[in-house]
Amino acid sequence: MKKILTLLLAFSLVLCAVGCNKVDPDKKSEGVMTHAEFMAAELDSEVVIEGFVQAKQSWWDDKGTFYLQDGTGGYFVYEMPCTQSEYDSLVVGTKIKVTGSRAAWGGMDEIMNVTAWEIVGTDTYVAEAVDLTDKLGDNAELTKYTSALAAFNDMTVVSFEYGSGSAPDIYLTLSKGGAQYTFCVEYYLTNADTEVYQAVEALVAGDVVDIEGFVYWYSGSLNTHITKVTK
Repeated sequence: MKKILTLLLAFSLVLCAVGCNKVDPDKKSEGVMTHAEFMAAELDSEVVIEGFVQAKQSWWDDKGTFYLQDGTGGYFVYEMPCTQSEYDSLVVGTKIKVTGSRAAWGGMDEIMNVTAWEIVGTDTYVAEAVDLTDKLGDNAELTKYTSALAAFNDMTVVSFEYGSGSAPDIYLTLSKGGAQYTFCVEYYLTNADTEVYQAVEALVAGDVVDIEGFVYWYSGSLNTHITKVTK
């Protein structure tokens, strides 16, 4: 009997190691909106959200821009007040609570005018890219994934061009099923020194690639910000 109890205890410890400490990325503090509530909020209304940092786009003038995500969807937090050291400390996976206003610019859902933010607990979470290849062309469906990390596979390179200015984005045109879509290497997110920027520069028409990036909108059109490209 003692041996059986020992085995049962060992088995329960293994199960706990696998599941007891599993992070629930949709768990919210009191008074915090779900992703659905955020998406349904009126423009310019106050929103309170929690999400895990997935990428940092830029910092200047004591403001940082972030991609956050929970288990349901993404959040684009634009120019959140923070010092350089605070920005540096918000590593990928960190959970933060943000109070600001619901905004939309060029069809892109955002959180702007941030009035408060704080790190929440010590749990970390890094989202896996969701495959949205079969949703290309269905903007109503793709909108649900705004700011989330997504994958688009077996895309054929048509062309690319540089944006203007001293920090040029790259606009990559890809085709799938006879239709063309524009993706973007956002310089402030992945600059010319990054692997993804250089990988896109090396592409030629006809290459077939898998793309990962954050679902982004510009002037009402899909303009996913690329974070990874694989030939």
